[in-house]
Amino acid sequence: MDTQQQQQQSAIQGAKVLMVGAGGIGCELLKTLALSGFHDIHIIDMDTIEVSNLNRQFLFRRSHVGQSKAKVARDAVLRFRPHINIRSYHANVKNPEFDVDFFKQFDVVLNGLDNLDARRHVNRLCLAADVPLVESGTTGFLGQVTVHVKGKTECYECQTKPTPKTYPVCTITSTPTKFVHCIVWAKELLFAKLFGDKNQDNDLNVRANKAASSSKETEDVFERAEDEDIEQYGRKIYDHVFGYNIEAALSNEETWKNRRRPRPIYSKDVLPESLSQKNGSTQNCSATSVDDSATVSAMPLLGLKNPQELWGLTQNSLVFIEALKLFFAKRKKEIGHLTFDKDDQLAVEFVTAAANIRAESFGIPLHSLFEAKGIAGNIVHAVATTNAIVAGLIVIEAIKVLKKDADKYRMTYCLEHPSRKMLLMPVEPFEPNPSCYVCSKTPLVLEINTQKSKLRDLVDKIVKAKLGMNLPLIMHGASLLYEVGDDLDDIMVANYNSNLEKSLSELPSPVINGSILTVEDLQQELSCKINVKHREEFDEEKEPEGMVLSGWTQSPATKGESASTSNNESAVEVTESSSGPEIASKKRKLSETQPENHKRETENVESEDDDDLMEIENPMTVSKKKRVA
Repeated sequence: MDTQQQQQQSAIQGAKVLMVGAGGIGCELLKTLALSGFHDIHIIDMDTIEVSNLNRQFLFRRSHVGQSKAKVARDAVLRFRPHINIRSYHANVKNPEFDVDFFKQFDVVLNGLDNLDARRHVNRLCLAADVPLVESGTTGFLGQVTVHVKGKTECYECQTKPTPKTYPVCTITSTPTKFVHCIVWAKELLFAKLFGDKNQDNDLNVRANKAASSSKETEDVFERAEDEDIEQYGRKIYDHVFGYNIEAALSNEETWKNRRRPRPIYSKDVLPESLSQKNGSTQNCSATSVDDSATVSAMPLLGLKNPQELWGLTQNSLVFIEALKLFFAKRKKEIGHLTFDKDDQLAVEFVTAAANIRAESFGIPLHSLFEAKGIAGNIVHAVATTNAIVAGLIVIEAIKVLKKDADKYRMTYCLEHPSRKMLLMPVEPFEPNPSCYVCSKTPLVLEINTQKSKLRDLVDKIVKAKLGMNLPLIMHGASLLYEVGDDLDDIMVANYNSNLEKSLSELPSPVINGSILTVEDLQQELSCKINVKHREEFDEEKEPEGMVLSGWTQSPATKGESASTSNNESAVEVTESSSGPEIASKKRKLSETQPENHKRETENVESEDDDDLMEIENPMTVSKKKRVA
């Protein structure tokens, strides 16, 4: 072994590595690290093993279902590399114990995450700790690995990330034309209203005129009386959302002049008089378990076995009622706190059935549960080979980082189709973006109506949603306006909560035109300045949040769709899967090497079962960036 090889082996064996994520990429990565000679590896992952993971996450077996991914992955690798040190953490990387000091102990951090929020969090901790980060992701046959070293290459947030598509609420609630509109309605409105926060406002409470004549009918239809039969309650909900609300929509003749009129659907026209006699009691469902709510399913009760089978209106209606009954019979304690989870079988069944019934009403083709789950969960099915290739590329870049071979760092893209006879396309990394508010401390500009907008709007829509801060602190000069933390006393918490409900100009230290706010996240050790610019009016369609942040940028929305990511009533977010662009090599401009049929932008997507989210940059943006010399 020559001197160079000895130095490399020494760097590998002496390195302390942090892996974040033990899913599709993580399993392959841990195996490759162990076989490459790494002796000290730490793994963080908050997930447990699902049956659907087993076809590609090869460190797991059926007997491991329900156990910690990080722990099982560790145990599996130690069986063939017992002499190395692997420590697992079954936890969220955003937990307080994983702070800057924790990150400082590592020589390199390797990401195999599945969401933008966690990626941004790890990026900021790596910057604060001055630890190199190797980022990765896969989407089907596409993959990428990028290197981020503070002060030398761009950070993960230097470039814009694709944003979710949004649809106007009026389209979702009144005039759906695509099945995805029905899925968003079922998931974000109906499921949330029934099983989430009952007090949330949405248009599902609209009733037909004939139903509103009775004082009894004007009560909240979603409230279930203590002694109300579950099946009758389910039928009431069914008739309300698929019957009365459709009739109410039809009363506006102007809306349907140039559109296909929907058909109201009532349970009495589709379902038998009593389901309990036909299907048996929910109490006797062998597929249910109070201790394992994710396995509760309506399909066995109805004799439905194939998730790829297309259900008709009657089958969807039966699934709708039975799924609702099971939520109340088996998971009653969760009602009021539930959010949709694509790994929750009963939630997927309910959303699929509701979306299909609505699709039937509006003349939209129905979809199988398998297809609906893919749309609802933004799923692109994972490919084990891509994960293995990307894991190998991560280790290659990690070794370069440990050897400090900065001139050899590469961002490598795994392509679905050959470009210039290559499926792996290396690109030189780029310099930090001087306009990046994360690593370059560039001030942001916020246009907002300081007299009408509350501090809560600023916190929710800007600080948390756009800047990605988890534990924000907001200061105006020497005045502390808002803070989050476990160490606050009751008086401080009450004061900050009171500030949230005040308009910016009414705060103890008034925020007006020309004010400069300092916003920090102490956990991420991130701080930025926001210059406030008062503005009276905003375009409700183009600027539905009632405020505009400059300096923080996002990818342009797809033509015809809103770019807003607000949580108000003007738009509902949904992410649709698409393939990523192919990136050209470092020797030529990307625009010169991109075949026209390969120029595609990637939305934020999730690979199957939350493996590895991939966000490939817009090739035209990449081509304009300055490479590291």
